[in-house]
Amino acid sequence: MNKASCLCGAIKLQIDAEPVKVSHCHCTMCRKQHGAAYATYARFRRDDVNYLQGEDKLSVYNSSEDILRKFCRRCGSNIEWGCSERFPEWVAIALAAFDHELSLPEIKELHLESKACWLSKS
Repeated sequence: MNKASCLCGAIKLQIDAEPVKVSHCHCTMCRKQHGAAYATYARFRRDDVNYLQGEDKLSVYNSSEDILRKFCRRCGSNIEWGCSERFPEWVAIALAAFDHELSLPEIKELHLESKACWLSKS
């Protein structure tokens, strides 16, 4: 069982599975939303993700036609990313939201063409 939460603790999740995929996304939207060189998300089946508290504290932003990004409206922590129409059975949870270390599969790099120019080339 995996647990995640936002910075202020208003939102708490329990995920009853290990991540299926993990990725570092370098796209401009993820970089801007996270205020970082890239965003790291762990993908799970939506049925395995349960909000223990604070689901009503989530704000939702459609960053593009089919993409929903969810974040805590109090502290701004990024929580969830999903494709509402193309992949409704899957959800990606921000890896930094987890309260402990996870057992991770190989991490994929996405949208390297948008990689921040100031990020180390190594």
